[in-house]
Amino acid sequence: MSVIGYARVSTGEQTTETQVHALKEVYNVDKWCTDEAVSGATKGKDRKGLGALLSYVREGDKVVVYSIDRLGRDTIDVLTTVEELREKGVAILSMREGFDLSTDHGKLMLTMLVSLAELERKNIKARQMAGIERAKAEGKALGRKKQIDDSEVVRWRRSNSASIKQTAEHFGISPASVKRACSTIQLGN
Repeated sequence: MSVIGYARVSTGEQTTETQVHALKEVYNVDKWCTDEAVSGATKGKDRKGLGALLSYVREGDKVVVYSIDRLGRDTIDVLTTVEELREKGVAILSMREGFDLSTDHGKLMLTMLVSLAELERKNIKARQMAGIERAKAEGKALGRKKQIDDSEVVRWRRSNSASIKQTAEHFGISPASVKRACSTIQLGN
């Protein structure tokens, strides 16, 4: 019987170190599977680390996670992953929530908690969109500050009879930025 630890973080600025450290304090983990910079909304089967875990586990193994939401944020996907592990005879332990997800009571708790996590993810997205709409209504500039002057790009391209590629290389920008600059100036914006 092996104990397999699974940790996941959503962004490149985060690391799995905190989760791994916390799990090591409680469990003697034999193998680690991790996913870094992978959203919980990404299906479990499409995550490299979770896919490796699902291929590796055998009957009698235990999978330990820091919290249920590390398995994912989509209720059906998390339940599918847990059911696949249960069918293999694998116990799933969530440290933060403190229960075995492979039992009937654990599955009930899992269903409720994952549903709440999915609801929170939707609420975060709704708040984000509301903030963007408010900022637009207030006339605030959104996105990254423009690095180039569109009219300068167009002027240089025309005066040098340059291709999009040559213009992009000259300014150190992408060809898409050159095309965008040219279409903006042609539209009279």
